[in-house]
Amino acid sequence: MEWLVNLVYYVIPFLILLGILVFVHELGHFIVARFCGVKVEAFSIGFGKKLFGFTDSHGTNWKISAIPLGGYCQFLGDEDASSTTGSADKLSEEDKKYAFDFQKPWKKLLIALAGPGANYLFAILVFSSVFYFIGRVDFPPVVGEVIAGGAAEKAGLKAGDRILEINGQKISSFDDIAKEAALTPDRHIQLLLERDGKEQKFSFDLYEIPGEQNGFDNQPRPMLGIRSVTTTEVMYKNIGLLQALKDGAYESWRLTEMTIRGVGQMISGQRGAEDVGGIIRIAEMSGDISKKSGFVDFIIFMALLSVNLGLINLFPIPVLDGGHVVIYVLEIITGREMNANVKNLLFKIGLFLIIALMVFATYNDFARLIRRWFA
Repeated sequence: MEWLVNLVYYVIPFLILLGILVFVHELGHFIVARFCGVKVEAFSIGFGKKLFGFTDSHGTNWKISAIPLGGYCQFLGDEDASSTTGSADKLSEEDKKYAFDFQKPWKKLLIALAGPGANYLFAILVFSSVFYFIGRVDFPPVVGEVIAGGAAEKAGLKAGDRILEINGQKISSFDDIAKEAALTPDRHIQLLLERDGKEQKFSFDLYEIPGEQNGFDNQPRPMLGIRSVTTTEVMYKNIGLLQALKDGAYESWRLTEMTIRGVGQMISGQRGAEDVGGIIRIAEMSGDISKKSGFVDFIIFMALLSVNLGLINLFPIPVLDGGHVVIYVLEIITGREMNANVKNLLFKIGLFLIIALMVFATYNDFARLIRRWFA
Protein backbone atom coordinates (compact mmCIF):
# COMPACT_ATOMS: atom_id res chain seq x y z
CA MET A 1 0.00 0.00 0.00
CA GLU A 2 2.96 2.34 0.43
CA TRP A 3 3.33 2.68 -3.34
CA LEU A 4 -0.31 3.80 -3.52
CA VAL A 5 0.25 6.41 -0.81
CA ASN A 6 3.32 7.74 -2.67
CA LEU A 7 1.30 7.82 -5.90
CA VAL A 8 -1.47 9.85 -4.29
CA TYR A 9 0.77 12.27 -2.39
CA TYR A 10 3.80 12.64 -4.67
CA VAL A 11 3.21 11.58 -8.27
CA ILE A 12 -0.32 12.91 -8.83
CA PRO A 13 0.19 16.37 -7.20
CA PHE A 14 3.46 16.74 -9.10
CA LEU A 15 1.83 15.92 -12.45
CA ILE A 16 -1.04 18.33 -11.72
CA LEU A 17 1.37 21.08 -10.67
CA LEU A 18 3.71 20.69 -13.63
CA GLY A 19 0.84 20.25 -16.09
CA ILE A 20 -0.82 23.50 -15.01
CA LEU A 21 2.42 25.51 -15.11
CA VAL A 22 3.40 24.17 -18.53
CA PHE A 23 -0.12 24.81 -19.85
CA VAL A 24 -0.02 28.41 -18.59
CA HIS A 25 3.41 29.01 -20.12
CA GLU A 26 2.58 27.55 -23.52
CA LEU A 27 -0.85 29.21 -23.53
CA GLY A 28 0.94 32.56 -23.34
CA HIS A 29 2.95 31.70 -26.44
CA PHE A 30 -0.19 30.36 -28.16
CA ILE A 31 -2.44 33.37 -27.54
CA VAL A 32 0.12 35.97 -28.65
CA ALA A 33 1.15 33.86 -31.67
CA ARG A 34 -2.47 33.67 -32.81
CA PHE A 35 -2.87 37.40 -32.17
CA CYS A 36 0.20 38.05 -34.37
CA GLY A 37 -1.21 35.89 -37.16
CA VAL A 38 1.07 32.87 -36.66
CA LYS A 39 -0.47 29.45 -37.16
CA VAL A 40 0.06 27.02 -34.27
CA GLU A 41 0.12 23.47 -35.59
CA ALA A 42 0.46 21.69 -32.23
CA PHE A 43 -0.03 22.53 -28.56
CA SER A 44 1.37 19.76 -26.39
CA ILE A 45 1.57 19.13 -22.66
CA GLY A 46 4.48 16.71 -22.46
CA PHE A 47 6.87 15.36 -25.05
CA GLY A 48 7.09 12.20 -27.10
CA LYS A 49 4.24 9.96 -28.18
CA LYS A 50 0.75 11.47 -28.23
CA LEU A 51 -1.58 9.85 -25.69
CA PHE A 52 -4.78 11.64 -26.62
CA GLY A 53 -5.97 14.96 -28.00
CA PHE A 54 -8.05 16.72 -30.63
CA THR A 55 -7.70 19.17 -33.51
CA ASP A 56 -9.60 22.46 -33.32
CA SER A 57 -11.22 24.41 -36.14
CA HIS A 58 -8.00 26.42 -36.73
CA GLY A 59 -5.96 23.26 -37.35
CA THR A 60 -4.16 23.21 -33.99
CA ASN A 61 -3.59 19.71 -32.61
CA TRP A 62 -4.10 19.92 -28.83
CA LYS A 63 -2.56 16.88 -27.14
CA ILE A 64 -1.27 15.24 -23.98
CA SER A 65 2.01 13.43 -24.62
CA ALA A 66 3.75 10.58 -22.86
CA ILE A 67 6.70 12.33 -21.16
CA PRO A 68 5.20 14.88 -18.72
CA LEU A 69 8.33 17.00 -18.26
CA GLY A 70 7.42 20.11 -20.23
CA GLY A 71 5.50 21.09 -23.31
CA TYR A 72 5.65 23.10 -26.51
CA CYS A 73 3.84 25.09 -29.17
CA GLN A 74 4.83 24.00 -32.68
CA PHE A 75 4.35 26.79 -35.19
CA LEU A 76 3.86 26.50 -38.92
CA GLY A 77 7.30 25.98 -40.48
CA ASP A 78 8.84 24.38 -37.38
CA GLU A 79 10.65 21.13 -38.08
CA ASP A 80 9.88 19.64 -34.68
CA ALA A 81 8.95 20.41 -31.07
CA SER A 82 12.23 22.30 -30.53
CA SER A 83 11.12 24.93 -33.08
CA THR A 84 13.97 24.33 -35.51
CA THR A 85 13.07 25.76 -38.89
CA GLY A 86 14.36 23.17 -41.32
CA SER A 87 11.06 22.85 -43.16
CA ALA A 88 10.33 26.57 -43.47
CA ASP A 89 11.83 26.85 -46.97
CA LYS A 90 9.41 24.20 -48.24
CA LEU A 91 6.40 26.42 -47.50
CA SER A 92 4.36 28.12 -50.17
CA GLU A 93 4.31 31.92 -50.38
CA GLU A 94 0.80 31.90 -48.86
CA ASP A 95 1.86 29.69 -45.92
CA LYS A 96 4.87 31.90 -45.24
CA LYS A 97 2.47 34.65 -44.16
CA TYR A 98 1.47 32.47 -41.19
CA ALA A 99 4.84 30.81 -40.43
CA PHE A 100 6.76 31.98 -37.36
CA ASP A 101 10.15 32.12 -39.09
CA PHE A 102 8.90 34.68 -41.63
CA GLN A 103 7.41 37.12 -39.11
CA LYS A 104 8.91 40.50 -38.25
CA PRO A 105 11.34 40.45 -35.29
CA TRP A 106 9.00 42.47 -33.04
CA LYS A 107 6.29 39.84 -33.45
CA LYS A 108 8.77 37.06 -32.64
CA LEU A 109 9.86 39.06 -29.59
CA LEU A 110 6.30 39.38 -28.30
CA ILE A 111 5.65 35.66 -28.80
CA ALA A 112 8.88 34.73 -26.97
CA LEU A 113 8.07 37.03 -24.03
CA ALA A 114 4.48 35.77 -23.79
CA GLY A 115 5.36 32.44 -22.13
CA PRO A 116 7.28 33.89 -19.15
CA GLY A 117 4.76 36.75 -19.04
CA ALA A 118 1.92 34.25 -18.67
CA ASN A 119 3.73 32.57 -15.77
CA TYR A 120 4.13 35.91 -14.00
CA LEU A 121 0.50 36.85 -14.65
CA PHE A 122 -0.64 33.49 -13.27
CA ALA A 123 1.45 33.96 -10.12
CA ILE A 124 0.12 37.48 -9.58
CA LEU A 125 -3.47 36.27 -9.97
CA VAL A 126 -2.93 33.39 -7.52
CA PHE A 127 -1.31 35.60 -4.88
CA SER A 128 -3.93 38.30 -5.40
CA SER A 129 -6.80 35.79 -5.13
CA VAL A 130 -5.42 34.42 -1.86
CA PHE A 131 -5.04 37.92 -0.45
CA TYR A 132 -8.49 39.02 -1.63
CA PHE A 133 -10.62 35.97 -0.78
CA ILE A 134 -8.80 34.70 2.32
CA GLY A 135 -7.21 37.89 3.59
CA ARG A 136 -3.62 38.85 4.18
CA VAL A 137 -1.73 38.32 7.38
CA ASP A 138 1.72 39.74 7.86
CA PHE A 139 3.43 38.49 10.97
CA PRO A 140 5.52 41.39 12.27
CA PRO A 141 9.32 40.84 12.36
CA VAL A 142 9.13 40.37 16.12
CA VAL A 143 10.69 37.46 17.98
CA GLY A 144 7.89 35.51 19.63
CA GLU A 145 10.03 32.66 20.94
CA VAL A 146 13.74 31.89 20.99
CA ILE A 147 14.42 28.19 20.33
CA ALA A 148 16.56 26.60 23.03
CA GLY A 149 20.06 25.80 21.81
CA GLY A 150 19.66 27.74 18.58
CA ALA A 151 21.90 30.43 17.13
CA ALA A 152 19.65 33.27 18.29
CA GLU A 153 19.64 32.12 21.92
CA LYS A 154 23.42 31.81 22.03
CA ALA A 155 23.75 35.26 20.44
CA GLY A 156 21.50 36.81 23.10
CA LEU A 157 18.27 37.52 21.23
CA LYS A 158 15.12 37.72 23.35
CA ALA A 159 11.38 37.44 22.84
CA GLY A 160 9.97 40.84 21.92
CA ASP A 161 12.99 41.94 19.88
CA ARG A 162 11.94 43.60 16.60
CA ILE A 163 14.33 42.82 13.75
CA LEU A 164 14.91 45.87 11.54
CA GLU A 165 17.64 44.71 9.16
CA ILE A 166 19.47 41.53 8.18
CA ASN A 167 22.79 41.90 6.35
CA GLY A 168 21.82 45.48 5.50
CA GLN A 169 18.45 44.48 4.02
CA LYS A 170 15.37 46.08 5.58
CA ILE A 171 12.92 43.61 7.16
CA SER A 172 9.19 44.32 7.05
CA SER A 173 7.66 40.94 7.98
CA PHE A 174 8.66 37.74 9.75
CA ASP A 175 8.65 35.96 6.41
CA ASP A 176 11.50 38.26 5.29
CA ILE A 177 13.64 36.95 8.16
CA ALA A 178 13.63 33.35 6.89
CA LYS A 179 14.29 34.45 3.31
CA GLU A 180 17.23 36.69 4.23
CA ALA A 181 18.68 33.98 6.48
CA ALA A 182 18.47 31.54 3.55
CA LEU A 183 20.34 34.07 1.38
CA THR A 184 23.22 34.35 3.85
CA PRO A 185 25.94 32.51 1.89
CA ASP A 186 28.61 32.13 4.58
CA ARG A 187 26.11 31.55 7.41
CA HIS A 188 27.45 34.61 9.24
CA ILE A 189 24.58 37.00 9.79
CA GLN A 190 24.40 40.61 10.92
CA LEU A 191 21.24 41.86 12.62
CA LEU A 192 19.98 45.30 13.51
CA LEU A 193 17.11 45.06 15.98
CA GLU A 194 15.09 47.23 18.30
CA ARG A 195 14.86 46.34 21.99
CA ASP A 196 13.14 48.56 24.55
CA GLY A 197 13.13 51.44 22.08
CA LYS A 198 16.88 51.23 21.40
CA GLU A 199 18.66 49.82 18.36
CA GLN A 200 21.22 47.07 18.87
CA LYS A 201 23.52 45.20 16.48
CA PHE A 202 24.31 41.49 16.61
CA SER A 203 26.71 39.44 14.53
CA PHE A 204 26.87 35.64 14.76
CA ASP A 205 26.88 32.34 12.84
CA LEU A 206 23.70 30.48 11.96
CA TYR A 207 23.19 26.88 13.07
CA GLU A 208 21.83 24.16 10.84
CA ILE A 209 18.45 22.89 12.03
CA PRO A 210 17.34 19.36 11.03
CA GLY A 211 14.70 19.13 8.31
CA GLU A 212 11.98 17.66 10.51
CA GLN A 213 12.30 20.63 12.87
CA ASN A 214 12.70 23.60 10.53
CA GLY A 215 9.23 23.41 8.96
CA PHE A 216 10.58 24.27 5.53
CA ASP A 217 11.10 21.37 3.11
CA ASN A 218 12.53 18.54 5.21
CA GLN A 219 16.08 19.63 4.33
CA PRO A 220 18.61 20.74 6.98
CA ARG A 221 18.77 24.52 6.90
CA PRO A 222 20.96 27.16 8.56
CA MET A 223 18.44 29.17 10.55
CA LEU A 224 18.25 31.81 13.27
CA GLY A 225 16.35 29.61 15.69
CA ILE A 226 13.38 31.89 16.42
CA ARG A 227 9.62 31.66 16.04
CA SER A 228 7.13 34.40 15.27
CA VAL A 229 4.50 35.74 17.59
CA THR A 230 1.48 33.46 17.85
CA THR A 231 -1.51 33.70 15.49
CA THR A 232 -3.66 34.93 18.36
CA GLU A 233 -1.57 38.11 18.36
CA VAL A 234 -2.01 38.72 14.62
CA MET A 235 -5.22 39.63 12.81
CA TYR A 236 -6.04 38.87 9.19
CA LYS A 237 -6.54 41.98 7.07
CA ASN A 238 -9.37 42.04 4.56
CA ILE A 239 -8.17 44.09 1.60
CA GLY A 240 -9.81 45.40 -1.55
CA LEU A 241 -9.32 44.04 -5.04
CA LEU A 242 -6.92 46.77 -6.17
CA GLN A 243 -4.73 46.39 -3.08
CA ALA A 244 -4.79 42.60 -3.50
CA LEU A 245 -3.54 42.99 -7.08
CA LYS A 246 -0.80 45.37 -5.92
CA ASP A 247 0.24 42.97 -3.16
CA GLY A 248 0.19 40.03 -5.59
CA ALA A 249 2.45 41.90 -8.01
CA TYR A 250 4.79 42.93 -5.19
CA GLU A 251 5.01 39.34 -3.89
CA SER A 252 5.96 38.14 -7.39
CA TRP A 253 8.60 40.85 -7.67
CA ARG A 254 9.98 40.04 -4.20
CA LEU A 255 10.39 36.36 -5.13
CA THR A 256 12.09 37.38 -8.39
CA GLU A 257 14.50 39.72 -6.62
CA MET A 258 15.48 37.10 -4.03
CA THR A 259 15.95 34.42 -6.70
CA ILE A 260 18.21 36.73 -8.73
CA ARG A 261 20.25 37.47 -5.60
CA GLY A 262 20.63 33.76 -4.88
CA VAL A 263 21.72 33.01 -8.46
CA GLY A 264 24.14 35.94 -8.32
CA GLN A 265 25.68 34.53 -5.15
CA MET A 266 26.22 31.18 -6.90
CA ILE A 267 27.81 32.84 -9.95
CA SER A 268 30.12 34.95 -7.77
CA GLY A 269 31.12 31.94 -5.67
CA GLN A 270 29.60 33.25 -2.43
CA ARG A 271 27.17 30.32 -2.34
CA GLY A 272 27.57 26.68 -3.29
CA ALA A 273 25.41 25.09 -5.98
CA GLU A 274 23.95 22.42 -3.70
CA ASP A 275 20.64 24.33 -3.57
CA VAL A 276 20.12 23.81 -7.32
CA GLY A 277 17.22 21.38 -7.64
CA GLY A 278 15.34 19.78 -10.49
CA ILE A 279 12.25 17.78 -11.29
CA ILE A 280 12.76 15.27 -8.47
CA ARG A 281 12.99 18.00 -5.87
CA ILE A 282 9.86 19.70 -7.19
CA ALA A 283 8.02 16.37 -6.94
CA GLU A 284 9.38 15.87 -3.42
CA MET A 285 8.32 19.33 -2.25
CA SER A 286 4.88 19.18 -3.89
CA GLY A 287 4.34 15.78 -2.24
CA ASP A 288 5.41 17.05 1.17
CA ILE A 289 3.05 20.00 0.86
CA SER A 290 0.13 17.83 -0.29
CA LYS A 291 0.68 15.48 2.68
CA LYS A 292 1.19 18.04 5.41
CA SER A 293 -0.55 21.21 4.23
CA GLY A 294 -3.78 22.27 2.59
CA PHE A 295 -4.97 23.39 -0.82
CA VAL A 296 -4.03 27.04 -0.24
CA ASP A 297 -0.40 26.16 0.53
CA PHE A 298 -0.30 24.00 -2.59
CA ILE A 299 -1.49 26.76 -4.93
CA ILE A 300 0.86 29.25 -3.27
CA PHE A 301 3.71 26.82 -3.95
CA MET A 302 2.45 26.60 -7.53
CA ALA A 303 2.57 30.39 -7.83
CA LEU A 304 6.10 30.44 -6.44
CA LEU A 305 7.20 27.88 -9.02
CA SER A 306 5.42 29.84 -11.74
CA VAL A 307 7.55 32.88 -10.89
CA ASN A 308 10.68 30.72 -11.00
CA LEU A 309 9.66 29.16 -14.32
CA GLY A 310 9.00 32.57 -15.82
CA LEU A 311 12.27 33.99 -14.54
CA ILE A 312 14.43 31.02 -15.59
CA ASN A 313 12.97 31.16 -19.09
CA LEU A 314 14.05 34.81 -19.31
CA PHE A 315 17.70 33.95 -18.71
CA PRO A 316 19.66 34.87 -21.88
CA ILE A 317 20.53 31.28 -22.75
CA PRO A 318 19.89 30.09 -26.32
CA VAL A 319 17.02 27.55 -26.46
CA LEU A 320 15.27 29.32 -23.57
CA ASP A 321 12.85 32.16 -24.30
CA GLY A 322 15.40 34.65 -22.96
CA GLY A 323 17.93 33.54 -25.56
CA HIS A 324 15.39 34.09 -28.32
CA VAL A 325 14.58 37.51 -26.84
CA VAL A 326 18.24 38.57 -27.10
CA ILE A 327 18.40 37.43 -30.73
CA TYR A 328 15.19 39.24 -31.72
CA VAL A 329 16.25 42.44 -29.94
CA LEU A 330 19.56 42.36 -31.83
CA GLU A 331 17.68 41.83 -35.09
CA ILE A 332 15.41 44.80 -34.33
CA ILE A 333 18.42 47.02 -33.52
CA THR A 334 20.52 45.97 -36.53
CA GLY A 335 17.62 45.61 -38.95
CA ARG A 336 19.11 42.30 -40.13
CA GLU A 337 18.28 38.68 -39.39
CA MET A 338 21.01 36.77 -37.58
CA ASN A 339 22.95 34.31 -39.72
CA ALA A 340 21.25 30.90 -39.59
CA ASN A 341 24.53 29.05 -38.96
CA VAL A 342 25.40 31.34 -36.05
CA LYS A 343 21.91 30.94 -34.65
CA ASN A 344 22.07 27.14 -34.87
CA LEU A 345 25.48 27.13 -33.16
CA LEU A 346 24.13 29.26 -30.33
CA PHE A 347 21.16 26.94 -29.90
CA LYS A 348 23.46 23.91 -29.74
CA ILE A 349 25.55 25.61 -27.05
CA GLY A 350 22.39 26.56 -25.16
CA LEU A 351 21.04 23.01 -25.40
CA PHE A 352 24.31 21.66 -24.02
CA LEU A 353 24.16 24.09 -21.09
CA ILE A 354 20.56 23.19 -20.30
CA ILE A 355 21.24 19.45 -20.43
CA ALA A 356 24.32 19.90 -18.22
CA LEU A 357 22.28 21.91 -15.72
CA MET A 358 19.53 19.27 -15.70
CA VAL A 359 22.08 16.50 -15.08
CA PHE A 360 23.66 18.51 -12.25
CA ALA A 361 20.27 19.30 -10.71
CA THR A 362 19.25 15.64 -10.89
CA TYR A 363 22.52 14.66 -9.20
CA ASN A 364 21.75 17.14 -6.41
CA ASP A 365 18.23 15.74 -6.12
CA PHE A 366 19.46 12.16 -5.69
CA ALA A 367 22.16 13.24 -3.23
CA ARG A 368 19.53 15.10 -1.22
CA LEU A 369 17.19 12.11 -1.23
CA ILE A 370 19.97 9.79 -0.06
CA ARG A 371 20.81 12.13 2.82
CA ARG A 372 17.12 12.31 3.70
CA TRP A 373 16.61 8.52 3.63
CA PHE A 374 19.73 7.68 5.65
CA ALA A 375 19.73 10.65 8.04
